[in-house]
Amino acid sequence: MTRKLDGKALALMFVEGGKSLADRVDVVDSLNVFPVPDGDTGTNMNLTMTSGVKEVQMHMKADVGSVAGAFAKGLLMGARGNSGVILSQLFRGFSQSVKGSEELTTKQFAEAIDAGVQTAYQAVMKPVEGTILTVAKDTAKHAQQVAKKETAFVPFMKSLIQAAEKSLKRTPELLPVLKEVGVVDSGGQGLVYIYGGFLQALTGERTEMTVSEPDMSDLIKIEHHHMQNAHSHIATEEIEFGYCTEVMVKFDEEKLTSSPYDEEAFRTELSKIGDSLLVVSDDDLLKVHIHAEYPGEVITAAQSYGPLVQVKIENMRAQHENLVSRGTEDHAAPTHQPEQKPLAELAIVTVSMGEGIEKLFKGLGASEVIAGGQTMNPSTEDIVEAIKRAHAHHVLVLPNNGNIVMAAEQAAEMSDVDVAVVPTKTVPQGLAALLAFNPAKTLAENAEGMKAALAEVKTGELTYAVRDTYIDEQKIEKGDFMGIFNKKIVSSSKALMTSTKSLLLAMIDDDSEMLTVISGADAKTEDTEAIVAFVEETFPEVEMDVVEGGQPLYSYIFSVE
Repeated sequence: MTRKLDGKALALMFVEGGKSLADRVDVVDSLNVFPVPDGDTGTNMNLTMTSGVKEVQMHMKADVGSVAGAFAKGLLMGARGNSGVILSQLFRGFSQSVKGSEELTTKQFAEAIDAGVQTAYQAVMKPVEGTILTVAKDTAKHAQQVAKKETAFVPFMKSLIQAAEKSLKRTPELLPVLKEVGVVDSGGQGLVYIYGGFLQALTGERTEMTVSEPDMSDLIKIEHHHMQNAHSHIATEEIEFGYCTEVMVKFDEEKLTSSPYDEEAFRTELSKIGDSLLVVSDDDLLKVHIHAEYPGEVITAAQSYGPLVQVKIENMRAQHENLVSRGTEDHAAPTHQPEQKPLAELAIVTVSMGEGIEKLFKGLGASEVIAGGQTMNPSTEDIVEAIKRAHAHHVLVLPNNGNIVMAAEQAAEMSDVDVAVVPTKTVPQGLAALLAFNPAKTLAENAEGMKAALAEVKTGELTYAVRDTYIDEQKIEKGDFMGIFNKKIVSSSKALMTSTKSLLLAMIDDDSEMLTVISGADAKTEDTEAIVAFVEETFPEVEMDVVEGGQPLYSYIFSVE
C-alpha cells in the first residue's frame, strides 16, 4: 500500500487527473449557468491541464518537488479563463509547498493542497463562495484532518474525493443562481474529476506516459514546415484564406442523431470555404485544420456534431509578413546585424473574436490583436507573447471578456515590461477604451482614463440557448434566441427579431446617443436590415453604425453609448 509518493507516482497522478477531466469536458461545459453556446469552463480547465501535463512529460524527475514545479509552470503558461487561472494558482501553491522534497506523505500532500488554496484565494480579488475555490478549500481542510491518522494514500484520497463531492453538492446553497438553474459549480465539478484521476493512478488504473502516434497537431506542423519555403515567393495580399483555424469537437450522441457525421461529406463541405484542409476523427473526437477566411463558419459547421473542446485561430497574413521579414534577415550578409526596431513608448494589446472586430481594433490603434474570446480564451502564454510582440516599454492589455481578465493579469505579472490591464469584459468596452486612449499620456493615466470610459458604454448580446432552463424568472427552451444585457437574459424567443427588439428596448433610453451593431458570422443580411429599420423608426434620434464583426456564436453584439 502506497504511503509515500515519489516523482514518478505524482507525475502519473497529474497525467491521470488530466485524462479524467478530458473525458468529461462536455459535462463540465454543460454546467454553465447561462444556456449559451460558449459554456467553456471544462474546455478552459482541460486545455490548462493539458499544458501542465505536457510540461511534466518533458521534465520527468525522480523527486516530487521538480515534478510539481514543472506541472505548476505548465499550468501557469497554459492557463485559460478564470477557471484555468484558479487551477494554476491551486497547484502553484502546491508546488511551492513541496519545493525541494524527494517524496510526499499524506500529511505533506494535505499541507500542499491547503497551501494551494491560500495562493488561489490571494490571486482572486473578490473570492466568491460556491465555486471551485470553496470545493478546493473544503477538500483541503478535510484532507488535513484525515492525514493526522491515515498514512496510506488510497484510503486518504478516497476520503478526500468524498469531501470534494460533498462540497460540490453544497455549491447551489452558497450561490443562489446555481440553485435557480439546477446545476452545481462547473469549476468545482472539474476539480472533482481531476481528484478522481489522482485516485485512479494510485489504484493502478493509470495512463502510462508513452510516445503517441502523430496526431493532427503533428501533421499541421509538418505541413507548415513544408509551406515555409514557399512563403518568400508570394505576397501577403495573395493569401486567399487568411486564418489558420483548428477546431476540436467531442462527438455528442444527441446531435449525431439529428446530424449524422459523414467524414467525406463534411470534408467536402469545408473544402468550399478554405484550403489546406485536414479532418481527423475517432469514436470520441473530431479534429479539423483548415485555412479559411471566415473561421466562424468552420466553428459552426463542426459544432453541429458536438461541443467545442478546443479552438485556435491564427492570422496567417501577419505570420507571413513576419516570416518574410525573418527570411530577409536570415539571408543577410553575416557581417551585418539586422537593425533592431526601437521599442515604442506605449502599445496596446487586445483580444478579438472576429475578423471585422480585429480590423476595428487595429484601426483604433491596437498594436497586437489576439484571436480569442468566447469559447477560445487565449492562454496566459498567448498574452505574454503578444505583449512581447508589441515591442514597447509600456503595454496596455484589453481582454474584452470577463473570463480572460485573470489570465491577462497573470500575464502582466510575468512580463518583463511595464503592463497595465484595463478590465474590459466585452467588445464594446474594448472599443470604448481604445477611443479613450491618449498617446500623450502615461501608462497609468491611460489605464485610469480607459477604465472610466467603460462606464459610458452598454453591451447587449444576441445568441441562442443550447438547453432548456429556467433563469431570471424566464422559461427558456433549447434553440430560443436570447438577448443578454448587464449579465442578465432580458429577452427570449424563437424569433430572432422578437428577442432583438426586446433587447434593444431594454438597452436604449433617453440618454442614448449612439448604437453600434456588430453582426456575427451567422448573421443574415435581411435580419441586419430589419434591425436597422426598427432602430430608425423607434429611436430616430440615435445615431447608428453597422459593422461586420464575423464573431462566432453571437449573431449580434450591440454597443450603446
